[in-house]
Amino acid sequence: SLALNMYFIIAARFIIGFASGISSVLVPIYLGELAPPTLRGTLGTLTQFAMVVGILVSDFFAFPFATESKWRVLFSVTAVTAFLQLFCAPWLLESPRWLLSRDPNSRRARYIIKKLRGLRYDHEVDTEVDHFVSAMKAQASLSELASLSDDPLISSKKPSKHPQQGAGYAEMFGDKNVRLLVVSCFVLQMTQQLCGINAVFYYSTAIFNGVISNPLVGTTLVGAVNVVATYIALLLMDSCGRRTLLLWSTGGMILSCVVLVLALLHYLSNIYALVAVMVYVTFF
Repeated sequence: SLALNMYFIIAARFIIGFASGISSVLVPIYLGELAPPTLRGTLGTLTQFAMVVGILVSDFFAFPFATESKWRVLFSVTAVTAFLQLFCAPWLLESPRWLLSRDPNSRRARYIIKKLRGLRYDHEVDTEVDHFVSAMKAQASLSELASLSDDPLISSKKPSKHPQQGAGYAEMFGDKNVRLLVVSCFVLQMTQQLCGINAVFYYSTAIFNGVISNPLVGTTLVGAVNVVATYIALLLMDSCGRRTLLLWSTGGMILSCVVLVLALLHYLSNIYALVAVMVYVTFF
């Protein structure tokens, strides 16, 4: 918001994007390790829902501040949010699972578990600690079994012991038991970014220019559709399955992109561009 020229904006945008990428990976992991088993899945899915709600809120901020005289105020919202997060940081607790993985006798981990779970007695805390430690030992044992087993059913369910030892990417790619899993993770993450969703969000104003009178309204509609579609996906996730939803999502996005390109090339009416973007975001 205090940038002197475009180079400052580019550098700041790079830093913000780097920090956002780190937090988008760490926050679900952190919440999953803090939450009790009954709430772990709910908190994990709510993270994505909170992100799309944040995008919609930023769209609403654009109406009063997305002008030549007030754009710095709009950018300062990011800084204010960051300062609020830093202010709340002292109240964040370390992951008890991470602490126990380094030291099974960690007294700090036991204190955090007691505080998070609302436990009153030490034997209750010890029982919870035993659950953490047993789960980590079981995972390590199954990983070692998978690395020694030739049964593809066992090997495909659990990775080998190499990732448990902090091995590098080269060793994971060299391990036939986890190679397919690692490649799948890379491909899914890459396609999520390269599918065109960033272009739709960043250039939605330009796409809607000439389609509706106020392009900001179209951008806000995209954000609202994103929130509704994410909520519907959360409801369908357990009943329909992740793989089924992923395949339907990919197919719908492909068809939407074809219609959007045809509309932008003026082979179709401009209204089809608006519809294609909405359908695209819905399937995403």
